[in-house]
Amino acid sequence: MRAGEGRARHDAAHHDSALHDFVEGRRTALFRSAYLLCGDRHEAEDLVQSALVKVVLGGRRHGRLDNIEAYARKTLVNTFIASRRRFWRREQAYGELPDRQAAASDTDTGLVVRAALARLTPRQRAVLVLRYWEDLSVEATAEALGMRINTVKSHAARGLAALRAGMAEERV
Repeated sequence: MRAGEGRARHDAAHHDSALHDFVEGRRTALFRSAYLLCGDRHEAEDLVQSALVKVVLGGRRHGRLDNIEAYARKTLVNTFIASRRRFWRREQAYGELPDRQAAASDTDTGLVVRAALARLTPRQRAVLVLRYWEDLSVEATAEALGMRINTVKSHAARGLAALRAGMAEERV
């Protein structure tokens, strides 16, 4: 074995270890963001799994990722947005619809927020989750989503307005 090959194997093993540590340490945080994006626990688990597979494969392909956290977040959001473009994802099966909606209580605020989030466009939802849940700046959100800063601002403003309207509608 040549000296260079031993060094390359060591670097690859170190990189795989760093990816493993990242996946173990950030899986829960990514799941929370994914749940806010899609509003369904099982879909969020699938979304995180798909995103992490892409992150690991991307990390191995590129050799080294400078900011694995940002890469994972961007991959998660892009995977979510891409899933919304698929025809089969737009269909939702319902059993029996209720005759009327139950009155919301103060303890149902989280449900009301998630229901209002679910009615936003995927990009608006992604902007709101990154800006206000992940607490990213406008610039960091724009970079993560590959958007212009003004586009992020307009998606945030429209998304917040729709979220407020949706929440008011849910509470009535």
